[in-house]
Amino acid sequence: MATRLNQPARARKSLPLTERDLADLERLRGHTPERDALADLAGVVVAEGVTEAALLHMIFTAGLRAIQEKAEELAYASAAADRLASGEANEIRRIARRRRPSWADDD
Repeated sequence: MATRLNQPARARKSLPLTERDLADLERLRGHTPERDALADLAGVVVAEGVTEAALLHMIFTAGLRAIQEKAEELAYASAAADRLASGEANEIRRIARRRRPSWADDD
């Protein structure tokens, strides 16, 4: 199991679940491709007979990891857009410096 699951719980929170949520949770209890994907995303090895609390914690961990990865992706995209915008501005200035002024041909 994940290192965080080996630490003592500091709090227990209630989690409202719909009928569909309960069905999804039940599907994750069995040995399914979804459960394998969850274990991979949560970075844990899932033992048989995992408790509901541990399963919910794995879902929480996987969700946090996905959120962190998405935040990094958005930050990289923003940085790339800033660099591109800065590069375009520099390119426009470079072209403007090479361009002869219109009055230069009046000689």
